Amino acid sequence: MKLKTLTALIVTTYIGFNFMAQASAPQPVFTPEQEARIRELAAGYLVTHPEILVTVSQKLQEQQQLRKQKLYALNVMEHQTELLQDPDTPTTGPEGARVAVIEFFDYQCVFCSQFAPELNKVMKAQPDVRYIFKEWPIFGSRWEASLQAAHQGLAVWKEKGPEAYVTYHNAIYASGHHEGNLTAGDIQAAATKAGVNATNEASHPTILEKNSTLAESLGLTGTPGVIVMPLTGATPDTITVFPEAVTAEKLLAAIQKATFAK
Repeated sequence: MKLKTLTALIVTTYIGFNFMAQASAPQPVFTPEQEARIRELAAGYLVTHPEILVTVSQKLQEQQQLRKQKLYALNVMEHQTELLQDPDTPTTGPEGARVAVIEFFDYQCVFCSQFAPELNKVMKAQPDVRYIFKEWPIFGSRWEASLQAAHQGLAVWKEKGPEAYVTYHNAIYASGHHEGNLTAGDIQAAATKAGVNATNEASHPTILEKNSTLAESLGLTGTPGVIVMPLTGATPDTITVFPEAVTAEKLLAAIQKATFAK
């Protein structure tokens, strides 16, 4: 075996043992003298081969993401009823749908605005999925329009049903106004497009509070938060949680995973 190859083997083995030691604190594997020599070899090798550190960092990030997804999925499992069967939540899609896409969002969130056309692409491509919209105006304390838009959306849902709600939802984001720029005029125009002639002054604080509590219970820390899961027989392996805006392609892949899961 060449010296370079042997050195690489020793270094990577040592790094592996170090990670194992951090995780499970086993008994020492090497003598103090061996430890000192390996550290010397490792320092020299890593200076000339820094790509190893990049590979290790990437692997750790992957492992962290997997653990985070597992935790999200377990939280989703505990709150399936609130996610899938809340009569106060705007919903569209066939009764016989096998998969649900659930979005927690704020109409003033720039990332939600960026995600809106991606979700619209998926809704057109996958009309057999149930889409569930959780109004979560996290910017309501900063921008009043955030709360106004959420209350009006719920009013449209209750008065006109799912088709009108989706029209309203898309119209708000189509305005291109977010981060404090959404106006009462934008909200009125979206409501009018959805078939509601006058802005509804009714508020729905209980529903919004319920959505906020649910989002926090799931571990979501901001908007958008997107969950893809089977409507029945969900397991942690069939659930995908995106705590951020994603592309239509990633969302479609998650739908496929939930659809064909055993």
